[in-house]
Amino acid sequence: MIRQSVLTLNSGAELLVYHLNTVIVGSGAAGMNCAVHLYEFFEQKGVPDPQDRIAVVTAGLGLGASRMSGSDKQTYYKLGTSPSVADSALDFARTLTAFGCMHGDVALAEAESSLREFYHLVQAGVPFPHDPEGAYIGYKTDHDPYERATSAGPKTSLYMSECLQKQVEWYGVKIFDRHEVAELIDISEHGTKRIAGVLTFDNSRVDDALYGLTLFICENLVLAAGGPGELYEISVYPQGQTGIHGLALEAGLRAHNLTESQFGLASTKFRWNVSGTYMQVVPRIFSTDASGGDEREFLAPFFDTTAKMATNIFLKGYQWPFDPQRILNQQSSLIDVLVYYETQVLGRRVYLDFTRNPVPGPGKEPFDLFALEDEALTYLRRNGALQDTPIERLQHMNPLAIEIYAENGIDIRSEPLEINVCAQHHNGGFVVDKWWQSNIPHTFVIGEMAGTHGVKRPGGSALNSGQVGGLRAAEYIANVYGSEVPEVVPADVSVRVCEFARSLGELDSSREGPRPSEVISKIQRIMSLYGGHIREYRACKSAAADAKDLYRQLRAGRVRVTNRSDLLQACKARHLALTCAAFLEAILEYLEQGGGSRGSFLVLKDDGAIIHPKLLDPETGKPLAFVPENELLRRTIAELEVESAEECTFRITRVPVRPIPERDEPFELAWAAFRTGEVFRR
Repeated sequence: MIRQSVLTLNSGAELLVYHLNTVIVGSGAAGMNCAVHLYEFFEQKGVPDPQDRIAVVTAGLGLGASRMSGSDKQTYYKLGTSPSVADSALDFARTLTAFGCMHGDVALAEAESSLREFYHLVQAGVPFPHDPEGAYIGYKTDHDPYERATSAGPKTSLYMSECLQKQVEWYGVKIFDRHEVAELIDISEHGTKRIAGVLTFDNSRVDDALYGLTLFICENLVLAAGGPGELYEISVYPQGQTGIHGLALEAGLRAHNLTESQFGLASTKFRWNVSGTYMQVVPRIFSTDASGGDEREFLAPFFDTTAKMATNIFLKGYQWPFDPQRILNQQSSLIDVLVYYETQVLGRRVYLDFTRNPVPGPGKEPFDLFALEDEALTYLRRNGALQDTPIERLQHMNPLAIEIYAENGIDIRSEPLEINVCAQHHNGGFVVDKWWQSNIPHTFVIGEMAGTHGVKRPGGSALNSGQVGGLRAAEYIANVYGSEVPEVVPADVSVRVCEFARSLGELDSSREGPRPSEVISKIQRIMSLYGGHIREYRACKSAAADAKDLYRQLRAGRVRVTNRSDLLQACKARHLALTCAAFLEAILEYLEQGGGSRGSFLVLKDDGAIIHPKLLDPETGKPLAFVPENELLRRTIAELEVESAEECTFRITRVPVRPIPERDEPFELAWAAFRTGEVFRR
């Protein structure tokens, strides 16, 4: 049994405490994998009852991006295993670091453990396909020079989470479900900061006198709570994927690459990426007014020919992430810009129609599948996908892509699918070393919370990174920090818990200011407009000031709370506001350094390159223009930390990118370093 105790607060109320070696926050594929490995490492070392030293704490076992998101053929990116395509860990690391702002030692660690973790998933039961001889055949994904990608279908990450959860449960590791993190409690030990406690709201007891507060004290903490999903209004993150970035920043964790998110076309009623075959079958794309009338073929005027338009619709399949380098000269990411213009500037709605082929504009030639450019036509021919309509081509190539929508009440065989350019993944996050340890000892960050991806990443590499991060964190904990469980609640933790409980009581009686839901909606609107894939300095600066004001107001308790649900939402709004302010502050620093359009965002500027002569600024009437990337900034990474929580100020420092390590040690020396544990100190 997990060791338990009771903490008596100043009010006399008693709070339940769990004593653990390691608390893992988050129940997605990364968090579950870390729990599995840590149990196994403890067991290998002969640690008694390892299952009672580890716990997974999650806001919702069925929530999160691992469980609820995907695309037509959700990709897992690993070291190449196709029999005819040679690959190496060094080449893999070079691919991961190719676009800058990613540390080389982290990239090499992801490469070296890639196959170890892939085959671990195969052994766990994830149904990755192989050929008759056992080769796991690959395919190319975005930003991938080799055939490293594989897939178990649109639910790949769900299968990963479920299979790893079964292992966690088999080992007897406790999963605390419906526990939302309320506070990360940091203390000072021998002059060094450590996060010693995780305070949660137990949603099954939220109406009790202490709001369901539960304390987990631990020697080690692994944060695997996913990306900042509820930070954006226009988002393909699953509902319920909130993130805890603001709480981590308040606790002193250092973040980096907060400028780098990934955006792409996705459906909005059911949140799902429309990448891969959804676009490769070349559906019609049209817009309507807000009420669904006034259908318009809005893409046609911006492409010289129908064939050019249709080819670029096809290319959005594997050029899916918005990419400013694929805009000029009528390339595929021009489509994302035009969708943004229709929805955010003109207030219209955009749809995919799989029942019809693209419709030509006035004076343009009719759609002809055989007039597509060679890359598109060759692909469709090889796959036997020359049927008359997009839905027939999709049924032929990928019927699971139709079924996933049918499971969610949408029949794309007969109805149009509403889409937008959505926030999909955060490439930045929190600073980690090659063992996925943060700037605070004993605290590790894995999965999407770890900022390990740099400016661009190959599609599917995040799944590999999460698995490797879980392995590396578990290995370091077991071999360096050990299996000790804290006996008592540290005095500083007790003080902080009492302060937090008191502040909740004050907040519970607050009737000043807006409702928490209104604040969250405002934050989401700010981020989608000014921190999304279209950015402009003056607007971003004003938005950052607004976000800081919101955080200061929330921290001061100026929010209207009328019930327990509002109370929890007010806490969530506070840390989302800090996250919003941090992201916008990082974007401003980047722009002030002379940064231009890179990764998955566009920086507008009047004297830049014209996107398209027909795409006009509605205020000035001039063609919209953008500035290209300043590639010198790929060599440094901007690290951000909270300077003053009360004032909502930040300190940003630029650090050089660490190179890919070059090791060529004799076996005997490497073996000696491993036996003595020196390998963990290098």
